[in-house]
Amino acid sequence: MAYKSKIRRVGNSLGILLPKELLEEMRVQEGDELSFDKTTGGYKVSASDPRFERLMAAYKDVASRYRNTFRELAK
Repeated sequence: MAYKSKIRRVGNSLGILLPKELLEEMRVQEGDELSFDKTTGGYKVSASDPRFERLMAAYKDVASRYRNTFRELAK
C-alpha cells in the first residue's frame, strides 16, 4: 500500500508526519529511530533497532579479530 505525507515545519526544523496506519504497520512509536537508505529508485525507510546495531558492531569487532580462527573452523 502506498502512503503520502507532507513535510512540515516543526520549530526551526522540518518534519514528516506519518499516517497512524503506517506507524502501526512499521511497529514504530514516538521516540523510535528510522533509517533512510539510498537505493537506485529512491530511499528505503526502515525502523532502526539500537540493540541490533550494538550487536552487529560487537559481531564485526569479533569477526575481524578472529578472522583466521573462523576461516579454520569453516574448513
